Amino acid sequence: MKIAVTYENGQVFQHFGHTEQFKIYETRDSRVVSSEIIDSNGSGHGALATLLAGHQIDVLICGGIGGGAQAALADAGIQLCSGASGSADEAVAAYLRGELVSAGVNCDHHHGEDHDCHSEEGGCHSGCHGCPGSPRGRNVGKRVKTHYRGTFNDGTVFDSSYDRGQPLEFICGAGMMIPGYDAAVADMEVGQTVQVHLMPSEAYGESDPNAIFTVAIADVPGSEELSVGEQCYLQSDNGRPVVVTVTAKDDTMITFDANHEMAGKELNFTIELVEVADN
Repeated sequence: MKIAVTYENGQVFQHFGHTEQFKIYETRDSRVVSSEIIDSNGSGHGALATLLAGHQIDVLICGGIGGGAQAALADAGIQLCSGASGSADEAVAAYLRGELVSAGVNCDHHHGEDHDCHSEEGGCHSGCHGCPGSPRGRNVGKRVKTHYRGTFNDGTVFDSSYDRGQPLEFICGAGMMIPGYDAAVADMEVGQTVQVHLMPSEAYGESDPNAIFTVAIADVPGSEELSVGEQCYLQSDNGRPVVVTVTAKDDTMITFDANHEMAGKELNFTIELVEVADN
């Protein structure tokens, strides 16, 4: 089996359509036997899907991806595993082993981003370009740069691109962002600053009680080393690595929460549109 990962400096690159490199892993008996890094040599999801098909890729691991790209990969017969982050090598190891990996390999993305446009059933929940409910405006389909500051209702700052000194870059309406953020930017003018208040349905959704589950520690290799509050990867029924947080643990049982850490929360953003360019 061959696995490709969107790649940049050892990490899973977060925007499939704009990755400049892929790291390709050839595996046998759930082990990596060789790997190489290739240039993307093209732009747009169709060209990238064709490139991967030419390398006989079976599985793509990536961060964010839109509906058009997923369709192109499906047409090429390539299985998609989106929503990954952190070390590319560790993401592949998690996919292959189907067990817990280092708790240090966790979800470390910007709070303004939503790395998976589609649910397991393929429904669109992120306002991806072309899906019903997609944002409309002058900036949709264009590459934009924004500065932002995110706060909870009590005023606590949870994330800020100003503090990092680097604006957030994405394709407006391409499903890279949470719906409310995308919609706010869709018709802004360069230099404009807006304040938005997002309900959970416009951000990371409501917390799903079915995503919280308790299992025997003996049934999950490696879980005996985890502590409450730590994150790790588990493998879903379809073989996809899923980030979970340990919420409770005793001598024999451990409870995991697969909800996003921001699920169920109202969020506030100050958004400044810095730049707009044709994609």
